Amino acid sequence: MLHLLIAPNAFKHSLDARQVAEALHEGFSQSSLDCRITIFPIGDGGDGTCKLLHEKLAGKLVKITVTGPLGTRVEASYSLVDGGKTAIIEMADASGIRLVKTDERNPLYANSKGTGELILHALDHHKVDQIILGMGGSATVDGGCGMLHALGVRFLDKKGQELDPIPEQLRYLKRIDTSGLNKRILDSDIKILCDVENCLLGEEGAAHVFGPQKGASLEQVKILDNFLHRLSDIVLQTTGKNMANIVSGGTAGGAAAGMYALANAQLVSGIAYFLQKTGFEEVIKMADWLITGEGSLDEQTLLGKAPAGVALFAKQYGIPSVGIAGSVPLEPSSALLDMFDVLLPISHQAMPLAEALANTEQNLRRTAEAFGNILACSNKKN
Repeated sequence: MLHLLIAPNAFKHSLDARQVAEALHEGFSQSSLDCRITIFPIGDGGDGTCKLLHEKLAGKLVKITVTGPLGTRVEASYSLVDGGKTAIIEMADASGIRLVKTDERNPLYANSKGTGELILHALDHHKVDQIILGMGGSATVDGGCGMLHALGVRFLDKKGQELDPIPEQLRYLKRIDTSGLNKRILDSDIKILCDVENCLLGEEGAAHVFGPQKGASLEQVKILDNFLHRLSDIVLQTTGKNMANIVSGGTAGGAAAGMYALANAQLVSGIAYFLQKTGFEEVIKMADWLITGEGSLDEQTLLGKAPAGVALFAKQYGIPSVGIAGSVPLEPSSALLDMFDVLLPISHQAMPLAEALANTEQNLRRTAEAFGNILACSNKKN
């Protein structure tokens, strides 16, 4: 009996990782393949990663009300694990784009203050000495200034007047005052789970790549990038740390770079941390096939995304891997084909994107059932 390990990432704008895994499980179960199935939803720092860590590590959920990305109050939560010594915080819970209506998205006025409030609450009310931050799905391009403001950092203009921690005001930044930074922050082990390798500045940086996804116009992208350049220069003068060059510093609109430079945060591979913390290696050793995937499997997948992380483990143990996605390149690169033994798009007919997203669950089931039947035929022949 074949043992299938189903370990997908979320399908963005459609299903979370657990929903994807369950749809694939149902499809294989409906096929003629005689198999044993283990589902192991995965995350790489994107929205939903911390929820999975909370579930797998049996965390204790703490709910509080914080400042949302546009200043309104929102209910958010974080998880306590390791006997209450580690707080796992999902930035999207407090500062996420899902909290903002489509027609209200404007990163010039959005900030990450609520995420800083979650950190502060964890430090004030529990014996936390480690903070894990998942930064996927944020609504902000504020370089982490909102978060840092909540933790005691002050941002000042040329007259010494304090600025609100939003890019619309921060573009006039002249000086940073770190004297009020909560000292427990510097005593804590802060790890940021990154799922992209983009640095802070330039055409592949936070403003240009992620700004439009968060509602920024072309003109606003220029303003945001100029602000991040200014912030980087002033931080370098203030701390001696170079925000611009840190790999993955562009994560969450530059929040990763800001936390690195001003709060001594460590930027780590989100998927590597997730797999190590959840004991994935012990599970994959027992599998005959790895079934993974996400919304789109392309060159970006190879740059720190979850499916590539699990596929590397499959290669290590000689286990064939199948990458299933809503979108697969018509001509996959050799690197992509080296990573996955099989690439399967789930679309069964041409349809508009909105319709495809609405049918993701059904298409996942159909694809898994079809692939299961292929495996069953192959087993009969053997």
